[in-house]
Amino acid sequence: MPAPVEKEDAFRDKETLNEQSSSGSFSQDDVQSHTEANIMPETETQLDHPDEEKGNLEKSTTVISAMDPRSFPDGGLQAWLVVLGGFCCLFCSFGWINCIGVFQDYYQTTMLRQYSPSTVSWIVSLETFMMFLGGPIMGKLYDNYGPKYLLLVGTFLHVFGLMMTSISTEYYQFILAQGICSPIGASAVFYPALSAVATWFFHKRALAFGIMASGSSLGGVIFPILVQNLIPKIGFPWTMRVSAFLILGLLIIGNLTVKSRLPPSPKPFSFMAFVKPLSEPTFALLTLGAFFVFFGIFIPFTFIQLSAQALGMSTHLSNYLLAVLNAASIFGRTIPGYLGDRFGRFNVIVVLNFFSAIIILALWLPARGNAPILVFAALYGFGSGAFVSMVPACLAQISNIKEIGVRNGTVFAIVSFAALCGNPIAGALLGNGTSFTKVIIFAGVVYLAGAVIFLLTRATLVKWKIATKV
Repeated sequence: MPAPVEKEDAFRDKETLNEQSSSGSFSQDDVQSHTEANIMPETETQLDHPDEEKGNLEKSTTVISAMDPRSFPDGGLQAWLVVLGGFCCLFCSFGWINCIGVFQDYYQTTMLRQYSPSTVSWIVSLETFMMFLGGPIMGKLYDNYGPKYLLLVGTFLHVFGLMMTSISTEYYQFILAQGICSPIGASAVFYPALSAVATWFFHKRALAFGIMASGSSLGGVIFPILVQNLIPKIGFPWTMRVSAFLILGLLIIGNLTVKSRLPPSPKPFSFMAFVKPLSEPTFALLTLGAFFVFFGIFIPFTFIQLSAQALGMSTHLSNYLLAVLNAASIFGRTIPGYLGDRFGRFNVIVVLNFFSAIIILALWLPARGNAPILVFAALYGFGSGAFVSMVPACLAQISNIKEIGVRNGTVFAIVSFAALCGNPIAGALLGNGTSFTKVIIFAGVVYLAGAVIFLLTRATLVKWKIATKV
């Protein structure tokens, strides 16, 4: 009986791999393939035995596993429809979070002016915290049941929370409606979109994530302009209702298009499933780096308008700073994604993390006029936008795609505590004064610390080789 051809090829490939490993002769593409999602090509050899009486020869066929890189479509109508749905989901979830600076400014000067900036900032910080904190629960529910029911429940809670915000007048009501209910719903649409897109793309994964994440940037452009222009015309309550109806319409598209390529794989809940990835040095360092970056990344979003006004910028012009920042981040979430697929995702995120930290300290800190603040808003939007889109791509690169929901949840649940505390700490540093020096230094230093840790994360994969794609 002849030996199966596939097994001979697999044996020769293994021998070749061992020789390369012992001689250190891996190419850059080899290194990239070994860090791509911990997914090595899995094949199942299946032998057919036709009836010997008919004189047919034994045939061998290879069945490609759903986890094999070759099985990922990396395009096609269905795959790009999932990206479209993810774009809508992130427009409504992260895009809404990106306009937190508008509410910090509005509440602090009107409805909640009797409270300190630090107290008011707990509302907007809770939005970010609750959206990310839901990661482990949403991730586990996604892995067990898929995205369908999560999206339905998330759509209801997000819209309901904003509708309740529209009739709120007391501080505790804003905390419950805008700070807790709405972001829990946003969390339930954010995580399924991230996890589902990862199942459709392998070689173009960073690009797909970038296009999807640009939805949050576009939301960050449209929502601030919408809110600031509608409040004087129709009042705060109806402005919130209009925003809620816009979110409802887009999330209907998300519910119809976001699907996972892989069937759900129900497993009993285990707390250790969320802790176990932290035993991996690369995963642990990536999480720690993201934690420090999230301490500072939202501070410019929250305080750039107030700091600009303190330096003499007109209220009319400062109202568009968030729009400028988020418009630039559209390019920051798409272009680096393409570059990441081409030159290495960890390479790109490390460079842009240092870039963002440096311009906080070198451009925003010494800014004393309109021009440098506008330039900072545009450059920071590009740099920070890349972080948002590249982290899920880097995470997928070092993870088994079957566990992507749980691993996404672990990372974002941990960084949610940094997102929760960052703005209140900045608000406490500001106090009732008008000098933002301490706030800006704090944001720049913690962002820089995160950039250094991401550099160490890269080193766990390829050590200190500079010209290696990873």
